[in-house]
Amino acid sequence: MERIRDLASQKAVVIFTKSSCCMCHSIKALFYDLGASPAIHELDQDENGREMELALRGLGSNPTVPCVFIGGQFVGTTKAVITLHVDGTLKQMLINAKAIWF
Repeated sequence: MERIRDLASQKAVVIFTKSSCCMCHSIKALFYDLGASPAIHELDQDENGREMELALRGLGSNPTVPCVFIGGQFVGTTKAVITLHVDGTLKQMLINAKAIWF
């Protein structure tokens, strides 16, 4: 859990993903389209990926990927991110976290 918190606080936007996950690809593309440059951690490419996946589940991330943190705070998975994007909140969160400048 400590490694997740450390990684999540190292950049304004952090996304935990798996390289084979189509929803992960879509969420990464959304953040890039919004002008953010997230830190991406591919759990299936990390030797500690399984432990990190269990820690993400412990935070309430279900499914475990994609798991998004903005400003060091757990935001959620695909459903939460898309909901925030549709209602216009996501962009303001990115501005507040200094992930984008608009």
